[in-house]
Amino acid sequence: MKVYVVDNGGQWTHREWRVLKYLKVETKIVPNTTPFEELKDLDGLVLSGGAPSIACEGQRMGNNGEYLDKAEYPVLGICAGHQFMCQHFGSTLGPADMPEFGEVKLHIDDHSNIFAGIPDDITVWGSHNDEVKNVPEGFKVLASSPSCGIEAVSCLTRPLFGVQYHPEVENSEYGAELFQNFLEIIKTQRA
Repeated sequence: MKVYVVDNGGQWTHREWRVLKYLKVETKIVPNTTPFEELKDLDGLVLSGGAPSIACEGQRMGNNGEYLDKAEYPVLGICAGHQFMCQHFGSTLGPADMPEFGEVKLHIDDHSNIFAGIPDDITVWGSHNDEVKNVPEGFKVLASSPSCGIEAVSCLTRPLFGVQYHPEVENSEYGAELFQNFLEIIKTQRA
């Protein structure tokens, strides 16, 4: 299985790569300026977190929009990747009423895909000023926190998933399990 990580300038992009390596996936980190043609033979793609404020500096997200439009394989957006995915499909982004830096109490409402087998309430690690203000058409909310109503989403018609927090860091409970669930979705899609 081959799953690449798109580098959007996040501080923990290498950790996303490391989790995939730990799970025995062929992976590498690629710049977000990589032409889609170089990514078309993948089984899945992770859109990393990033330094930019997506609402103000979306152009720093490179070719992420093209990846989302053309990928026929599952895509997981993390933090800025999640925000960009939602905005790309019609959401509004803006400053969070309460930015999340550090511990976040996550409540999972839907266990049907990336949260399969994970408890309803877990502690995760957030690092963001902006947030998704509304769910894009054709998506549903999977998880929320007391300070952010849209912590995770999935598309109803394509294998697209986004999480606001950072499952790749050790402080996030069940992070490896979320990545494993993403890989199971890829396996199902390939079958």
